[in-house]
Amino acid sequence: MFLASLCTRAVLGMDSPLVTVEVHASNGLPSFSIVGLPEASVKESKDRVRSALISSGFKLPPKRITVNLAPADLPKTGGRYDLAIALGILIATEQLHVEDIGQFEFFGELALTGELRGVKGLIPGLLAAHKDTKRVIVAADNEEEAQLVLQTYPDFEGALFAVTNLRDACRVLQQEFPPLKIQENISITEADYPDDLADVQGQFQAKRALEICASGHHSMLMVGPPGAGKSMLASRLVTILPALSSEEAVEVASIRSLGGQNITAQGFYQRPFVHPHHTASAAAMVGGGTTPKPGAMSLAHHGVLFLDELPEFNRAVLEALREPLETKMVNISRVNQHVSYPANNLLITAMNPSPSGFFPDDPKGRCKDTPEQILRYQKKISGPLLDRIDLHLELPAVDVLDLQGKPNKNATENSATIRQRVAVVRERQLVRQGCFNSQLQPNELQDIVVLDAPSQALIEKAVNELGLSARGYHRILRVARTIADMEESDKVEAQHVAEALSYRAASKAFV
Repeated sequence: MFLASLCTRAVLGMDSPLVTVEVHASNGLPSFSIVGLPEASVKESKDRVRSALISSGFKLPPKRITVNLAPADLPKTGGRYDLAIALGILIATEQLHVEDIGQFEFFGELALTGELRGVKGLIPGLLAAHKDTKRVIVAADNEEEAQLVLQTYPDFEGALFAVTNLRDACRVLQQEFPPLKIQENISITEADYPDDLADVQGQFQAKRALEICASGHHSMLMVGPPGAGKSMLASRLVTILPALSSEEAVEVASIRSLGGQNITAQGFYQRPFVHPHHTASAAAMVGGGTTPKPGAMSLAHHGVLFLDELPEFNRAVLEALREPLETKMVNISRVNQHVSYPANNLLITAMNPSPSGFFPDDPKGRCKDTPEQILRYQKKISGPLLDRIDLHLELPAVDVLDLQGKPNKNATENSATIRQRVAVVRERQLVRQGCFNSQLQPNELQDIVVLDAPSQALIEKAVNELGLSARGYHRILRVARTIADMEESDKVEAQHVAEALSYRAASKAFV
């Protein structure tokens, strides 16, 4: 009777719970069973492991082999357990002798020939293993992801091994295979975007609003007719945001890895721009499924989430956004597990003012909708959701002269120039309060946003006339603080409050 115990990770979330693979080989009728709540893909691993062992020149003794994946109440999916199971059998049947097996973790799916294939969701597992000071064996297919982690955490060098087959994995355990070295010539692309804000002709107020959003991490709703440039403006918001830091880039890569996306060095420091279709379900938007995976809210972490044609989204889907917008986290609960994903994104939304797409007072009379139709269309978006959006901006149609004329270099700045200003403003906020202005709590606003008499009178009048909620009042103060920071003003003055109010009062004209 022999027993082997190895470690791997059930990568369900950022915390990557540890799974112990226990292999028990005993005398009795030959059998091979896997227990511990395995799903179909895990149950099938016994056939892959059996063929891989034989193809690699090892023996599968006529013993009773039981593989236990602990903890038993955690569902196991995928082929990531293959390598740990195969090595556990070799150790339990005394074909492989290893003294420090507890210092290793294993990630890899076995082919029938004994070759090792890469797995999805590797980066969170590597980060958890690094935190626990474990040594890790992965498939050579995942080497690029492993290199990205090494670039961010150089102290992990010497503890990561990338192998192509089962025999090489055995050589690692016998200290006969070298670890991965940090590649000095690895090319990690910086935040170089193909689009530029200078491409947008006209819409200078919208560009100003975009800079406010980027500077203070504020959300925005754009309302305008077709062709006003709403989608074009939203797609260029990421180009004026500072590049991701190394830690932020790894966080973004981790979430993308959990979502099943391939992670490469191309654009590693670029912020994500996620643009879900209006037919997306609640699970696709906030995350979920039988085996929970991150949704669009989390895939846009540290980036921009753009919801175009906002009234066309299912109302239940939009209502599901309310809590993540406040907490910047998505919490998914199942009977057997609870998973949390970060969702600190910049929400930008866009809509037409009416079903026909035009404002009721369109000078060309293109709006043929009745007031009841317009109201019914706009009421698809609930008041509580609108209240959680900082800036409400009305976009007019682009003037034909702006379309025909060449961009004015003095009036149209490129994204790189604006990005430098945004970085300075964001740094000022972090130094002063440790967070962005949009994240200030009401008690913090009392100390950081001190209004003089004219500003106080202005905002009191606006609250009474517009019927703003307490949440809306605080959001105006946060936006005003950002505008003051953009002008390098220590105090929030009346003109800053007035501009912040203009972005809030505009919504009354169309919603």
